[in-house]
Amino acid sequence: MPRYEFRCRACGANFEVSRPMSQAADPATCPEGHGDTVKLLSTVAVTGRGGAAPVVPAAGGGGGGGCCGGGGCC
Repeated sequence: MPRYEFRCRACGANFEVSRPMSQAADPATCPEGHGDTVKLLSTVAVTGRGGAAPVVPAAGGGGGGGCCGGGGCC
């Protein structure tokens, strides 16, 4: 079940709430009982096994990549 981070505007406490994604936008009450809270944008770190090398663009071949410039987005 996803965890969502909130901050209480009244006391400044940060807290997490586990709830289904269908309830992600629902308001939350802080552990101190205050109702004036805001949902924070959390960062997620996704790691794989081993140390994957950074993605480097291929050399040569024109570049650009804009619409109708070989990017295939048209």
